[in-house]
Amino acid sequence: MADDSKKLYMEMQMDELKASLAMEDEDSTEEENNPKAVKKKTPPKKNNNNKNAEVAKLYEDAFEYEEELEAFEKELEIINSHQLKDITKVLSQHFSDEDRNYEEELKAVLILGWTHLVEAEQTHPKEQLAFIQENEFSKIIETFSTNFPEYANEFEAKVREIFLKRWETIIAIKKEHIEQEIEEIYIAGLKPSFVKRIYKQFHGIK
Repeated sequence: MADDSKKLYMEMQMDELKASLAMEDEDSTEEENNPKAVKKKTPPKKNNNNKNAEVAKLYEDAFEYEEELEAFEKELEIINSHQLKDITKVLSQHFSDEDRNYEEELKAVLILGWTHLVEAEQTHPKEQLAFIQENEFSKIIETFSTNFPEYANEFEAKVREIFLKRWETIIAIKKEHIEQEIEEIYIAGLKPSFVKRIYKQFHGIK
């Protein structure tokens, strides 16, 4: 019985919210169609804006995670579709608005991956890890095979394997975060698609 009451209460809240948003849309349409129309007093709109803000806040984290997910998926696409020597340049060009040093980021990921090969799996010599740690990413890519010719044939495949694992892990984490945020919206008694639409409208996002 308590569950039915809670469900009814949520439905009433939802209906009230939709009604207030519909009123707001009608007000805007009336003013656009009739420039001479007298504008209605602001208190109802203020209430609507407050409700929009409350609803929009529910999607705040989810929207941020979605943007991050999209960026990481694009990064992985670039990594998989370009030669190693061109990756940092293409990443910098595609994400030119971001203040990031992809040379340092990729080198850090490579160090972590090669540390695992050397110390955990013990399949590669320590000299390789030292070489990677001491040089810039571009130099590592250009000269690794020359310095370690016995590993030349497998170097690129290993690097891509390390990057693939790293980016797939991050992407999986972001997807999990989004699912958790969506679940919270469902728990609040709202549809995620509705909340996302209000969020984008509230922040002027197309």
